[in-house]
Amino acid sequence: MTGAKTAVEWLVSVAPDPEGCRWEWQRNPHGVVLLPAGRAWDVLILPGDLGYPTLDVLTRFLGQPGPVLVDFGDARMGFFVPPGTAARWLGTGIRAAGPGTWIVVPYPGRSTGGVRWLVPPDGSGTLTDPALLELAMHEAAAGLATRGEGGRAEDDGGLDH
Repeated sequence: MTGAKTAVEWLVSVAPDPEGCRWEWQRNPHGVVLLPAGRAWDVLILPGDLGYPTLDVLTRFLGQPGPVLVDFGDARMGFFVPPGTAARWLGTGIRAAGPGTWIVVPYPGRSTGGVRWLVPPDGSGTLTDPALLELAMHEAAAGLATRGEGGRAEDDGGLDH
């Protein structure tokens, strides 16, 4: 996949009917479509209270991780990871969407009332490395635990979201 592919083209490449997907994005009043996980990506779904500090840690490590979705109310965040990750993921409290599951995906660059992109796809196919995601989750969880014990972490991890 080349960096020249647009985010839309990259996303619809997994749709059973790419033209139908584009049509649905245009016609759906919520601006979302269902796309199958497990083809070009899997999605690891973290609780929002862990997801935001994890994203902050990842951003420090990588600059920009792969695509990240957040649902209405910021209760859950979905990190796009390489296909096959869901089948191997053992993390407690983390849902994994792989083959046989469908993800609600908003049109890149458009605001919707529900699911939205925190880190939109850039069309290059960049995904978050699951090993780095796991390390970032551990660091974020440690920071949350420190704050929960009455201590103050040196970096608040941007929890003012």
